[in-house]
Order: sequence, then structure tokens, then C-alpha cells
Amino acid sequence: MFRKLCIANRGEVAVRIARAARQAGAQTMCVVSSADDGAPWTKEFDETVCIGGPAPGSSYLRAEAVVQAARQTGCSAVHPGWGFLAENARFAALCEQHGLTFVGPRPSLMERMGLKWPAKVAMREAGLDLTPGSEGLLETTDEAVEVAKATGYPVILKADAGGGGRGMRICHSDDEVRKEFPSAKAEAISAFGNGAMFLEKYVTGGRHIEFQIVGDGYGSAVHLFERECSIQRNHQKLIEESPSPALDDEARKALGERAAHAAATLGYSGAGTIEFLMHPEGEGETAGKLCFMEMNTRLQVEHPVTEMVTGIDIVREQLRVAAAGPLGFTQDGVSLEGHAIECRINAEDPSDNFKPSPGTTTAFDIPLDQGPGRVRVDTHMTEGSEVSPYYDSLVAKVIVHAANRAEAILTMQNTLKASRIDGIKTTIPLHLAVLASPEFQSGQYDTRTIPGWTQAGPA
Repeated sequence: MFRKLCIANRGEVAVRIARAARQAGAQTMCVVSSADDGAPWTKEFDETVCIGGPAPGSSYLRAEAVVQAARQTGCSAVHPGWGFLAENARFAALCEQHGLTFVGPRPSLMERMGLKWPAKVAMREAGLDLTPGSEGLLETTDEAVEVAKATGYPVILKADAGGGGRGMRICHSDDEVRKEFPSAKAEAISAFGNGAMFLEKYVTGGRHIEFQIVGDGYGSAVHLFERECSIQRNHQKLIEESPSPALDDEARKALGERAAHAAATLGYSGAGTIEFLMHPEGEGETAGKLCFMEMNTRLQVEHPVTEMVTGIDIVREQLRVAAAGPLGFTQDGVSLEGHAIECRINAEDPSDNFKPSPGTTTAFDIPLDQGPGRVRVDTHMTEGSEVSPYYDSLVAKVIVHAANRAEAILTMQNTLKASRIDGIKTTIPLHLAVLASPEFQSGQYDTRTIPGWTQAGPA
């Protein structure tokens, strides 16, 4: 195991990684911005190094500054968490060039899977299904129109280097493709420096299901079952659960094996997530199929859901594999027990179009004893903590585990109702509305709507 680990992130994820590192016997150094320097959560590390100003571009996105801090403090490895530099192949290569182990897959694999179309080609070669669409990148608007006609409307234009909904456009006609293709391409160039585009059949009423995989980098990989992530807003996940109400045991086993095989074929190292879109019945040749969307070559925000139902510490496994150790389990040793749900609590006002709510908490209490299941809270916040306007608004993840789905829902409802976070607005009312909705209660929901919630508030 590494003697000292650099954590190239902040807040909740940095604290989470530090906990696993301590348990593995490693010291920790966390890089921080001037806005975070001295914040209460930074006391979780053996050492911190301020590498720049408040804006991410002046600190957390400065790859060279992170590497310099790691080298000067005697670190031998760097864990990027998620966001910031986590899927930056150049950063991973820079770490390797300076003798630092990057906790994640090889830079070349990150680069390949970071672009949507090469990732699709790789996964099709590995045996996964794809949503019908273009057979490559689109060069011109006229070509996009012709492919859209052949695919059948509606279609969705996607930026090859896209993320967070940027460079994406839904089109229902030739005229819309002609209008939106240049616009999406320009947005992609502005956001990612890459204007490459492709298109797919747009699926309405689909479900977003992802499989957690862990590989050893030597051709072996296992899956840790799936997470249901269909409750979203603007392509950002709000609530996740495992197992998915949409899969039976036979489908779960079959798709898990295919996902693990795909990761093994790539020679994948560490933790990653293979994301699928489950097509609804009535979608022609793809009805009921789970088609590959993308692969995230990093730790996911929602990884605690999987940890709760499998009992496996995914961050610990990342560190083990990065240190050239074997996986701590085989596929036969992985079992799914009970049901887990995670709610991401953000400092936003859902009744005011999710307006950010930075500020200082005057109370912060999320109880752990609201049963019938058990409760886990991953957070860096306490009473008196500041929610900075410079960074992601996540203040806590509440994760519950119970013997079955009904008890997990009840435990989450009890916990959120008993929680007290004052001084800022949070998304707790949104989560309570979703949890109480008939759609969520029955498990019959998809990506089209937020069950139980309208723009003005609970339905």
C-alpha cells in the first residue's frame, strides 16, 4: 500500500477517500484552494497544500500544481475522486511522468473511453448492444439529416466529447436537425474544444441503469451489480437505488456478466461504471434492451449505494489495485443483500428553479437512528460550515439500507423528515416528494419526469 496519498479533490469526496486511505494505513495530503484553506473538513487530512485561488481553474484544475504539491510532500500516488481532473487523461499521464501512481485506469484507456463514439465502438466489439444511430461521426449538416431520416425521428445529436447535457439537442424533423446541428457543434467546440458530433435514436420513457465494475488491469474484472439512476434533472442524477426495480435476477446476472466481460476485454484497472439506457417496450428492435451509453472511468458519486448492498469498500479496492495488488474478492464472492437508496442533498432551492443557495449553515443534523433500516451519511459539512458559490452544491449524501425496498424508502423518509439543515435552502423537499409519489413507490418510473414534483413544488 502507498505510504502517502495525494487527494486531488475537495469536500465530501476528499473526506471519503481519506477515510479509506487511513484504514489502509496510508497518510493523506489534500490539495486545497484559498477558499477551502482552513475549512473544518480539511482537518481530516494529515496535511493540506494550498495550490491557488477560489475558482477551480485557479486551483483544483491546475494539473501541474497538483503534481508539484504531491511530489514536494512525498506522496507516491494521487486519487482524483470525481469531477475536476478525475477523467483527464493528460493529468493521469502527467502523474505517471513524475513517478506518481494515478488511482484509475491507464491514460490511453481514459482517453478512449472519454470520447463517446470510440467508447461505443469498443463496447460493441466487447458484445454490448448500442442504440441505433449514426455509424460514425457526422461531418456536415446534410449528412446529419440523412442519417436522422434513416434512423427515424425523434433523434438526439450528441457531442463526442460531451458531458452534462452540453452539445446535446433533441430533434423531431429535418428542419430541426438543420437548425440544431451547427448550434450543438459550436457549443461542443466552446465547451470541450472538440466539435465532433454523432446522433442516436432518441428514447422516451427509458431507464438509466448502470453497472459498477472493478478490474485488476490484468484482464480480470468483476461487477458489483447495478444502480438505478433514472430520477434526474438536466441529466444530473438526484436519487439512486440498488437493485433496480426494472430488472429481475436473470437479467441482472446476464447483463452484469456482459459488463464485467467488456471491462476485462479493455484491460480495465480500478473502479468504473458502464451506463445503459433501458429501452421501453414498443421501441422496435431494441424494445426492453439495455443499450450502452457511456463508461465513466472513475469513482461515481453514488458508489455508496453499491457498498451498502455488497459490503465492499470500493475506494479501498481502488487503492489496492493501484498499488498492484489483486482484487480482494472474486465474482463468486460478491452477493447482493437487501436494498439501498441514496439521496443527494444539494444547497439549492427546488421551488425556485433550483437556484443555488450558498451560505453558512446555522444547523446541520442528519440523524442515523430513524430505522427500520440503517443510515449512512457522507458529508464534509457541520454546523457553521460554508457552502461556497465556487463549487458543486452537494452538501451531503444520505444512504439507507434495509431488508427490502419498502423498508428502505420508509427509512429514507423518516431520516429526511427528521433532518435539520438551517441557513441554506436544500433539496430535501424534492426528495420527500419523489419518495412519496406513486410512481417511485411502485418502482414504475423513468427518465422523463421527476415523480411527485412540478416546477412549483410537490405535485
